[in-house]
Amino acid sequence: MRLYLASTSPARLSVLRGAGIEPICIAPQVDEEAAVTAREAELGRPLAAPELTEYLGRLKAEDVVRRHGHEIDGLVLGGDSMFLLDGEILGKPHEPQVALERARRHRGSTGALHSGHWLVDHTGGEVRAAAGAVDTALVTLSADLGDAELAAYVATGEPLELAGGFAIDGLAGAFIERVEGAPSCVIGLSLPALRRLVIELGHDYPSLWTE
Repeated sequence: MRLYLASTSPARLSVLRGAGIEPICIAPQVDEEAAVTAREAELGRPLAAPELTEYLGRLKAEDVVRRHGHEIDGLVLGGDSMFLLDGEILGKPHEPQVALERARRHRGSTGALHSGHWLVDHTGGEVRAAAGAVDTALVTLSADLGDAELAAYVATGEPLELAGGFAIDGLAGAFIERVEGAPSCVIGLSLPALRRLVIELGHDYPSLWTE
């Protein structure tokens, strides 16, 4: 069974490869801000972080199916991640000062990393079914981290384009005191959630393993 990943995220690709899955990566073309604004206007309320991640994952998967369906025979996975600290959604910091301020806030406390997933069954060249799921992991940053350590980490540039501003599978691995939940969820793609979705759509998870 071929898996198509509606993402060009190196982290998500690394998670899948580490799990024995070699996906075909296709970059989605989604105006996330406009889509979320329209969806919230339709609902008459803001989207909570978990449903927001699943919604964006769905848009990405459906966009890839719409534009590339003629060449797809397999399962299409879209995903998105958001980090919540003290109830505030923290996306990618982009700027070093923002990343440093967030790291200081996170120090000694626990945040929630939500990873949304949307899986489309496009076997046989047509949409047969689809399903979504959200997984959440709690991430605690060590309380004894010094400002110099955090500044050195931010200076590497690693956290600038990461939801929450840290990478458990990177240089910040030594800073993360505890993770409650699937470790892969923190990286941006929950393997347990993917497995459940594959089964829900009527397929065997081991069929995704690359021989």
